[in-house]
Amino acid sequence: MTTGNHLPRMPHWAITAIVAMFVSPGDSVTGNSLSAAEVGRLPNIVLLLADDLGWADLGCYGNKFNETPRIDRLAGEGMRFTQFYAGPVCSPTRANLQSGRDQARYGITQHIPGHRRPYARLIDPVVPNELPLEVETFAERLAAAGYVTGYFGKWHLGGEGFGPDRQGWQTAMEIKGNSLSPEVTGDQEPRRAAEFLGEKAAAFIRENRERPFVLQVSYQAVHIPLSTTPELLAKYEAKAPLPDYPSLPAYAGLLEELDRSVGVVIDAVDAAGLTNDTLILFLSDNGGLEHEQSGRNVTSNKPLRGEKGTLYEGGIRIPAIARRPKHVPAASVCDIPAMTQDVYPTLLDMAGLAAAPRQPLDGVSLAGVLSNPTTTLRREALYWHLPHYHHDTPAGAIRRGDWKLIEHFETGTCELYDLSRDRAEQHDLADQEPKKSAELRAAFHRWRSEVGARMPENNPDFDPTRADDLGKSSGSRKDARSK
Repeated sequence: MTTGNHLPRMPHWAITAIVAMFVSPGDSVTGNSLSAAEVGRLPNIVLLLADDLGWADLGCYGNKFNETPRIDRLAGEGMRFTQFYAGPVCSPTRANLQSGRDQARYGITQHIPGHRRPYARLIDPVVPNELPLEVETFAERLAAAGYVTGYFGKWHLGGEGFGPDRQGWQTAMEIKGNSLSPEVTGDQEPRRAAEFLGEKAAAFIRENRERPFVLQVSYQAVHIPLSTTPELLAKYEAKAPLPDYPSLPAYAGLLEELDRSVGVVIDAVDAAGLTNDTLILFLSDNGGLEHEQSGRNVTSNKPLRGEKGTLYEGGIRIPAIARRPKHVPAASVCDIPAMTQDVYPTLLDMAGLAAAPRQPLDGVSLAGVLSNPTTTLRREALYWHLPHYHHDTPAGAIRRGDWKLIEHFETGTCELYDLSRDRAEQHDLADQEPKKSAELRAAFHRWRSEVGARMPENNPDFDPTRADDLGKSSGSRKDARSK
């Protein structure tokens, strides 16, 4: 756990002075340092990040077993995205959120530190143990414009010396797990993590309500191992299960804990009189985990195919909700494909900031989409690179328009889907559309070269009888290729 201190309270003229100190020569805020009046008009930002929450888990996305009234209400007051994407596992998404750049540029294409299968057909690339400190996070960029920054929860982008407190988050508290010991919280009894995080976030909002702030709350829920309160467990054990959904009481209870915590944060924003001045963005870090290692069904991403750790829609399509009354239309739905790496440029756009020349961004701003969900984004394609064994074999994917191609690195074969007609990815059109397959594959290879994506190599120790055996984490291996 790392902690930082809040900045002392100060008038807007003092914040403007800080802006002048932080902005380097050659950087652009809005052409010049912001005036006190401009600083006062900066929107607040609250980013709420769930862990392993699937696209089909929330009531506002059609789930009839789980109860998520506060998140559903958030969607009713704002915009719900139907085709928002993340990385296939958590650290890659966290890396592209913080950097605004594709995680393949940093080699963070698996969870840190990753794991290996020493007898599989391919040797996957080593995963770095941290996001480089040279990366300028959106927190650093916004702090230079006068924002107060606060981070609470899971980081998973590096250990000691590489935590959020070293990446622009002035107040930072790393928390892992769904249940917290007194040593972590300072309380006399164990606490539920979601509840504790909600309290910390609400306190941060109250303390900084007179200044522009950016707050990220990164929950562990609904990541395994699953647990919940006795009250919620009993509630869902007494509820009739659905015939087409796992209806797991521990999962539903943990999700309701998350929902309640989100409600606490929203209430703090509203109680501070900041409703119209605050963008609240709710996301998940990847698609839902359908199966535990024991084989028990945890959730279902249907009608989407696949789960966390795969490049099918169930592994990468996530719930995404944005609320800012008078700026984001209430009860609106956006079908435009978007991605977690778009968050960084969106926040800069809202604050009137340009990207740093030394760190060009891969994402695109969604500011126009947030005001009009039919806005067209200028983007050629979306890309994913997962050169590791997770819940599938190493693969990459590209989506251009409604066409999506998945390339499997073990075999070199491809699958092609028309998502406008087949979001469940049940009808592979690669043989029927060879020209489209070749076109997308060539585009994916060009992108892979441009970002320096690391590829797996043939394994001389390949043993088909032991291909699924797990070895030590990839972070423990020496890798001459990365030097």
